[in-house]
Amino acid sequence: MKQVFVLLLAILIVSSLGGQQALAAAGINGLDVERLPEWQVKSVSNGGKLLLSDSPEMVESDGILYQDKVTGTVRLFFYHVNSSPDVKKMAVILENSGDKPAHINVSQAVLVGPGRSWMAVGKQAQLAYLGEKRTNQLTVPPGGRIPLSANIEEELLMPNTLINGIYDFTTDRQINVKVLMLPVTDNSIEFSRKAQVLPTDQYRLRGTFEGANRQITPIEPYDPASDTILGLTLADNRIDTYLEGIDATDGSPVVNYGNYGVVYQIALPSKKGARVAYYLAPLGGEYAGAIGINHPDVYWSPLATPRDRLYFGAKKNNDSAFLGTYESGDPLSLVFSPPGASNLPVRIVVVPQ
Repeated sequence: MKQVFVLLLAILIVSSLGGQQALAAAGINGLDVERLPEWQVKSVSNGGKLLLSDSPEMVESDGILYQDKVTGTVRLFFYHVNSSPDVKKMAVILENSGDKPAHINVSQAVLVGPGRSWMAVGKQAQLAYLGEKRTNQLTVPPGGRIPLSANIEEELLMPNTLINGIYDFTTDRQINVKVLMLPVTDNSIEFSRKAQVLPTDQYRLRGTFEGANRQITPIEPYDPASDTILGLTLADNRIDTYLEGIDATDGSPVVNYGNYGVVYQIALPSKKGARVAYYLAPLGGEYAGAIGINHPDVYWSPLATPRDRLYFGAKKNNDSAFLGTYESGDPLSLVFSPPGASNLPVRIVVVPQ
């Protein structure tokens, strides 16, 4: 009888542990994620200049989509649809008007598309950006012009197809970066010499912004023994503000609604004591992205959000992406960037186990 009791007790313990893990992985459906207490954090800029080219998003004519002169650490994020009836191509040209060579070190190069599913393109771009690094070096001779990447021009954009590029690079001398839409038969270098700047659309999502990289650090570590469920809000323009910048083509002030192209490093410190589960919950509507997870035991990063379908977020408080359960006190951080085509804000939800 005693052996039967011990066996039943063991089964109950295993079932309980399995049930907790299943509950964690099942999500936080029904929880009012908008009303959770906010985990108080400190947000600082890690520098970098962001060139955002997303207006006009629907490109009907040939010309310059965005351009500006830059030095130092730069991220170029472009997101455009060929809205003309003809096949087109895109190009990014680097111009050096100085009298010495400009040396460019590319630390990440991502190009996704062309595609007809906006969310699929945006999601794949984030997965690629957070994944394997693609590096190379370029030199722009004095008075010269070269493509940032020949791969961009090799992609033919059929009507109503989207292309999304994310390029991180540093330059030791000032260069002019030109993002172009042009006929497939034209030479991009020659086209860049005569092309005119296209007018922006009503959303005005283009410009140059300081603060391409942002560090989020909680003021106090999470204590699973005493803290309740908390939320950490990203890209809502209240708790986490949008970047303000300048459209270099006309000098007008602009706002990066959604912080597209900004890369967040999010520290998640916690006190030892119990396990903690983490989720990503979309608050703004349909969302399809990816997140990087830095933890000694994690080998599946980056993680698609969501993993089981293209997008989620249509049912607020009933959609979440499980990011894992971890021992409190372990080193843990996330890498996040708002994906093209998705709606913001999102919330990281922290749940003691």
